[in-house]
Amino acid sequence: MVLVNKLTEDLIKIIEARHHDPFEILGAHKTGSHTTVTVFLPDTEKALINDKLVMQRIEGTDVFQWNGESKEVAEHYIINRTNSSGISVHHYDPYNFLPQISEFDLHLFSEGKHWHAYRILGAHAHQVDGIDGVLFATWAPSAQRVSIIGDFNQWDGRKHPMRIRGSSGVWELFIPGLTVGELYKFEIKSNDGSLHSKMDPYGQQSELRPGTASIIAKTSEHEWQDKDWMARREKSDWLHSAHSVYEVHMGSWQRNEVGDFLTYREMADQMVPYVKELGFTHIELLPVTEHPLDISWGYQTTGYFSPTSRFGTPDDFRYFIDQCHQNDIGIILDWVPGHFPKDAHGLARFDGSALYEHADPRQGEHQDWGTYIFNYGRSEVTNFLLSSAFYWLEEFHIDGLRVDAVASMLYLDYSREDGQWVPNQYGGRENLEVIEFLKHMNSVLHQEHPGCLIAAEESTSYPMVSRPAHMGGLGFSMKWNMGWMHDILEYMQQDSIHRRYHHDSLTFGLLYAFTENFVLPFSHDEVVHGKKSMVNKMPGDEWQRFANLRLLYTLMFTYPGKKLLFMGSEFAQGTEWNCEKALDWYVLDYPLHNGMKTLVGDLNKLYTSTPALYRHEFDPHGFEWLDCNDREQSILSYIRKDEENYVISVFNFTPVVRESYRIGVPDLSTYKIILNSDSEYYGGSNTANEFTIQAESIPWSDKPYSIVINLPPLAGIVLHKA
Repeated sequence: MVLVNKLTEDLIKIIEARHHDPFEILGAHKTGSHTTVTVFLPDTEKALINDKLVMQRIEGTDVFQWNGESKEVAEHYIINRTNSSGISVHHYDPYNFLPQISEFDLHLFSEGKHWHAYRILGAHAHQVDGIDGVLFATWAPSAQRVSIIGDFNQWDGRKHPMRIRGSSGVWELFIPGLTVGELYKFEIKSNDGSLHSKMDPYGQQSELRPGTASIIAKTSEHEWQDKDWMARREKSDWLHSAHSVYEVHMGSWQRNEVGDFLTYREMADQMVPYVKELGFTHIELLPVTEHPLDISWGYQTTGYFSPTSRFGTPDDFRYFIDQCHQNDIGIILDWVPGHFPKDAHGLARFDGSALYEHADPRQGEHQDWGTYIFNYGRSEVTNFLLSSAFYWLEEFHIDGLRVDAVASMLYLDYSREDGQWVPNQYGGRENLEVIEFLKHMNSVLHQEHPGCLIAAEESTSYPMVSRPAHMGGLGFSMKWNMGWMHDILEYMQQDSIHRRYHHDSLTFGLLYAFTENFVLPFSHDEVVHGKKSMVNKMPGDEWQRFANLRLLYTLMFTYPGKKLLFMGSEFAQGTEWNCEKALDWYVLDYPLHNGMKTLVGDLNKLYTSTPALYRHEFDPHGFEWLDCNDREQSILSYIRKDEENYVISVFNFTPVVRESYRIGVPDLSTYKIILNSDSEYYGGSNTANEFTIQAESIPWSDKPYSIVINLPPLAGIVLHKA
């Protein structure tokens, strides 16, 4: 290339920001012993190379060129420019650097096999030949042009157009001199010529809403102190361990004095001691992936690699997780790979085409939620989701994921009428691409991160959700037991006099209790949208409502399956959950609410310290009915056991004291009541005040011995051999 004094077609394309490969024109180009340097510098009066070589402006343009002996120009030269205000700046020429992303990385990404795509795509502090800067990369195969825009270039898409990396659809640019903390977006010119300003799909930090820019995130400076926890997790036998989850929405657990959000660090200082005192083994966070709308609870995710800035920085979030681990509390993240919002700054029509989503609305749109559905048949899309899962587990030490709305992913006709969906290649309703994605994701996550837990919110009878992929299952660790939850809540909402007619709702769940690794959830979805709070679902006067809820929690903690309780339910908050304000902590000043909290703490202690209650939660050998047929008196009794010990649980679902009630037992021993939900400590009537009961040689309910006990009203009791 030689110095020119007139416009060429390529230069016009540079000026108009529509050149497909700016590196063909911009930067230094050597011909023989001479080098031509071309730069495009809007709002520039004069430009020099290394503060000495004067560049010539092509008349009527902002294109500057220099031509001379190659030896006069360093391999990486500095452009000195003075703008119309007389301000001088200098920087290395970004168009004089070679491509930085390897062909191997691009190949893995295109194949959908790059587990750590977040390390190459997005914005990363980077160094080339000792020169510091930021490497940007994004996937936009249908774009005419992609540029990086930010405060550093006055949000002008002409200044930093990126290079396309062949057929990969990946665009990249190294900008020397940029530092962390800068706001940025990708400006994308689509095939129809329209411009789109997009946040970075792989961005690791986001601007506080209502801003929608990404932030160049600094490399983490957090020094993890959870080495012991991580080592134990890797060797954990989670199938046979206690697992009790406190589900939290971080924006409304607690607020500060003026009603603002707590920070991640403040929550570490306040929430962690509270959860530890109550005895929960895990905290499950409603999505903290970045989202534009507070009242979406996080389920309208725009930042799949970015912890929300509402509560602080990524390292602040790491601090919260680290504090949990140091206090023996695991962290599960609610994760949303089933859909994404249509916000113009997000993934929607990212490069002007249906890129992350299906083009056909029968496949690509959720009618219920007004969102787009990921195109799971596209390798780069599933790679995006898989890499997001790896990111949270590896970069934030998250202990597991709760995968939202799996049923909506599995079925092509989910919430659709005939003619509104497209069958799979065999004419069926199953989304075969989703099934393969979930199997692959669960397999590699469990393989690479032993001890991590991946739970499915799946509300249908789809088989083997929590069975390994190599056995034909989907490979999840656990599945939420939505059927049990609906049945038991429907039963508990019946007036006690009518419960005898609904007794099967209590017992039906045991017919399928061991077909999956079930979690028993009383989640956020059950205390909103007019469903009432947990305590106000219960029938009767105030005392009966609290007694019923104590009874329900005692049943849950002794029933086969891991446990999950949404925040506020542990102290029987009376109002429905409102995501726009803190929980009603003041109610703990009242005895019945404080008693409920005490009961939940004692149930957790009982559960986590009694192997008979957790060792075989997914195994029928750990459960045995004593009597499931006493519908007339609405009483249930069963045994939970491991190889060495057992406990007996008995439940009276009526407000009538059942005096001298006989229960079959396995041994001629003395039995001790170790928990009574009717205890005065919890706000109960303390009816069954005997602590030890001697078994008699009277066979009962297929057992050789039996005991006689006064069953308290609307209560559950737990006994073991003294």
